Amino acid sequence: MKATGIVRKFDENGRFVLPMELRKKLRLTSQDDALEIFVEDDMIILRKYEPSCIFCGEMEELIGYKDKKVCKKCVEKINILAE
Repeated sequence: MKATGIVRKFDENGRFVLPMELRKKLRLTSQDDALEIFVEDDMIILRKYEPSCIFCGEMEELIGYKDKKVCKKCVEKINILAE
């Protein structure tokens, strides 16, 4: 993990601003972009959200089903299992 040297305080509502330099680095330029939040021990990890298959993590050829993403390969495997 690489330290940035950037420190931000929370406002009275528990919010903080992600600095523009970091938003640019992560290519978070649109209001449609999102961050995924992870917790590990005493760390909060923010990562640019990229939709991926709920089974294998693949990020290409995704099919939406009930607000979940499944890749074409996993759909084919599920179809084989269902036969």
